[in-house]
Amino acid sequence: MSNHSIPTPHIGALPGQIAETILLPGDPLRAQFIARNFLDGVTQFNATRNMLGFTGTYHGKPVSVMGTGMGCPSIGIYSHELIHFYGCKNLIRVGTAGAMRPEVKVRDLVFAMGACTTSNYVRQFRLPGDYSCICSYDLLAKAVKAAEERGLPYHVGNVLSSDMFYNPQLPQVGTGWDQMGVLAVEMESAALYSNAAYGGANALCILTVSDSSVTGEATTAEERQNTFTSMMEVALELA
Repeated sequence: MSNHSIPTPHIGALPGQIAETILLPGDPLRAQFIARNFLDGVTQFNATRNMLGFTGTYHGKPVSVMGTGMGCPSIGIYSHELIHFYGCKNLIRVGTAGAMRPEVKVRDLVFAMGACTTSNYVRQFRLPGDYSCICSYDLLAKAVKAAEERGLPYHVGNVLSSDMFYNPQLPQVGTGWDQMGVLAVEMESAALYSNAAYGGANALCILTVSDSSVTGEATTAEERQNTFTSMMEVALELA
């Protein structure tokens, strides 16, 4: 890691301003909410492109939080710079996902053990085959323990990182993702997991189910806020 590239084109932080453990919501205003409501001694380290980033402490331990935007390319840029230029070791995405299986209920937590993808992001590492994007087992085990201690409903398994939020309603051909046991769909995990593997860092995606393609149910804004708080408490325990 060389300091001559800091600040980066997308992150305005100076060396030492970002903690080794960082939480990554998609929405920069959600990052601001986390900093204001969960962290002590907060300082802001980034406002470039309005992608707000903050560092503080949680139970005395340094923690940072920054938005990533939506999709694999966006989180790919930020996670690469955080790992290779700022020395981040534990990158925890906190976001929402849509349920794809009947056992996954709205408001449940999903810990993404693995990430399938429809994106070409992972293929650009030019590996001679299909790479399996997986999380850090250490972070996963801690997250499961934290959820169980709080009595929160959770699922561990595969998710789908899609490049499309508004998928066209095309006839389904062949085996569906749900038939392969994929629990939920989101848009960032595969890029984060492959970047972390390449950079020797740990990563985990903790997701709150905000809607279900099985039942058509969706949460209200207030319900999302309350469930998000539960997800945040689990994520912060990993610090």
